[in-house]
Amino acid sequence: MQRPFLLIRFSLWLLLLALLAGVLISFSYFNKDIWGSYLSFEKLRPIHVGAAIFWILSAAQGGVIHFAREYFKGNENRIGWIHASHILWIFSIVLALLSFAFGHYGGREYWEFPPLINIPIVLSWLCFAAYLYPLVFARFRDQPVFVWMWCTGTLFFLLAFIESNLWHVPWFRENYIRDITIQWKANGAIVGAWNQLIYGCSFYLMTKISGSKNAALSWQAFFFYFLGMSNLMFNWGHHTYNVPAASWVRNIAYAVSMTEWVFLLNILYSFRKKLNDAQKLAAWIPYRFLNAAEAWVFLNLLLALAMSVPAINRYTHGTHIVVAHTMGTTIGINSMILLGSFFYIGENFRPDRIFPYRKILRFGFWLSNISLFVFWISLISAGIVKARLMLVEHQNFQMAMIEVKTYLVPFVISGITLLVGLSICAITLLRILRKNKY
Repeated sequence: MQRPFLLIRFSLWLLLLALLAGVLISFSYFNKDIWGSYLSFEKLRPIHVGAAIFWILSAAQGGVIHFAREYFKGNENRIGWIHASHILWIFSIVLALLSFAFGHYGGREYWEFPPLINIPIVLSWLCFAAYLYPLVFARFRDQPVFVWMWCTGTLFFLLAFIESNLWHVPWFRENYIRDITIQWKANGAIVGAWNQLIYGCSFYLMTKISGSKNAALSWQAFFFYFLGMSNLMFNWGHHTYNVPAASWVRNIAYAVSMTEWVFLLNILYSFRKKLNDAQKLAAWIPYRFLNAAEAWVFLNLLLALAMSVPAINRYTHGTHIVVAHTMGTTIGINSMILLGSFFYIGENFRPDRIFPYRKILRFGFWLSNISLFVFWISLISAGIVKARLMLVEHQNFQMAMIEVKTYLVPFVISGITLLVGLSICAITLLRILRKNKY
């Protein structure tokens, strides 16, 4: 039996797990042992980070698979590759999360699970590529930009993920500077890869809502695509300001680091201007989430531009400001686009199920975004205070964190309301997609 929404539904459960673990972690700022040994900070943090990363990757892959099947009609003979990819991917994630729960580690930052789990992860993405690439190459001419983005994101995820595991080779592992530089580079490239997948979904979504492929075939869209690809390959350098590197690496990274977002902001704004009222009303839920993503692109662009300046980065690196940037990007941009894509899928297949939830969805949408804004501002404020105390007044970490805790009270409260708001959206989607199948 084929279950086209299996990966999408699984990704939504990962989102809920990441949010719940994040709220539990936030209380650890005030009392590290509040949850005891079974839910210690050391266990909750990798669960939270792992579930958040797997939510983004699972949702991006699920969205691409669904939209590719919709766009490349009549190619169900390759469905076996999707099944193999789903089985391997979900199996890998369950193993990784169980390893965190039982305290078994062995990897590196963001991929802290035992290294053997990397094997089914790579195999799952190879199966995903084996489904996608033949469809694209069979109709290679005149493909819209979102198809190019899906292909680029898939390829570069595989390359960057393999690169992130080069520490298994002694030549890389035995030199600390080389090891950490490659690790940060690879993780930065993985973010660029999933951005290609997610932005490709946003382009497809805009194409379907507007009813025209012109925007996805325009020179502006392809300029944005090549700019995004250059970011994917080069902007990782702004993650490595604090390690020794050639000056030209820093200069190139600084030059390209945030230009991608400028054009994404422009394209989202242009899309919104071109829609008429009937089109907005017909897809009001996905349209709202794309609008939210546009606002968060603007806010995070301002913060990221400041963080990319080396003189400022010296103070922001390792503070809550980096967490604010990450949360604003992961939730405000990526998650809003992905949720908008999923609501488009729900509206397209079961519009009768969407209508009864209109009021609660509106509440969940606004609660999520207002909570995220308070959450974001609280983290920035805490980061500024921490940077001042540690780098200007030269206080130790423990003393700095005592004063920072005052600014983390609204952070915890807004984290709880953010959990409620996004849970409303995620649980509603789970109910809408629960019985649909081809």
